[in-house]
Amino acid sequence: MKKSKYSKEFKDSTVQLIIKNNESVVKVAQDLDINEKSLYSWVSTYKKAHNIPIKSINIGSSSESLDEENKRLRRELKIAKEERDILKKATAYFAKETL
Repeated sequence: MKKSKYSKEFKDSTVQLIIKNNESVVKVAQDLDINEKSLYSWVSTYKKAHNIPIKSINIGSSSESLDEENKRLRRELKIAKEERDILKKATAYFAKETL
């Protein structure tokens, strides 16, 4: 049987932080350097043990809606593609100079 590196008390207090303060599982996982999947598992186990509805887990990492996130990611992708294209042209230019 695999020994957990986190104590039951640590797990419970972390889950209570998420539940009572309506913290994001993703944010807490990042802050404490814990695997998100493990933390989701801890929350599910805790909620089952205490008869708390599972669906109330705070999944969102921010107040950003999916549409807002999608728009933001599309902008970031557009910028990254433009930067890539500039680097390709610069690489081709400098490659010609060295020949």
